[in-house]
Amino acid sequence: MRNILATLAVIFITALQVNAMTEADAKKFFNNYVNKANSYSEEISSMYAPNAVIIRQVIKPNGELVNVYSNSQVYLKQMKISETVARARNYKNHYSNIKITKVPKGYKVSAIRQPSGDNDKLKIYQILKQEPNGKIVIVEEMMQTRQQIFLKYAK
Repeated sequence: MRNILATLAVIFITALQVNAMTEADAKKFFNNYVNKANSYSEEISSMYAPNAVIIRQVIKPNGELVNVYSNSQVYLKQMKISETVARARNYKNHYSNIKITKVPKGYKVSAIRQPSGDNDKLKIYQILKQEPNGKIVIVEEMMQTRQQIFLKYAK
């Protein structure tokens, strides 16, 4: 009986390691995210964990940073509302200095975001986690913005 349990444990651990997310998987996921976001794909909502932590770091005119916390449900609703205007303006984000690092939850993708038609260089990071079924999701996202309207949600 012990041998059977030990064999099953080895098989289970090996299966987890074979299917574990890699840095290449994180990069592929992020590139897919960028493509879906810039094309206003409905699939973007499935890329976030239901309980994802969303942080909008507002850069005030005096340079002060204020973190505004939300969750994926609120964020995705806000994104849907602003989508019509963004589409009309052909708004897209361009990313540079993409860095991927291993973190306890999975991988952290850090980058510099430049909104179309803007000279601003804004920080972004996403923490990606692989679910037990193998799907990779965003569990935390921080994105800098100069949009002062987010301050009304600050606590």
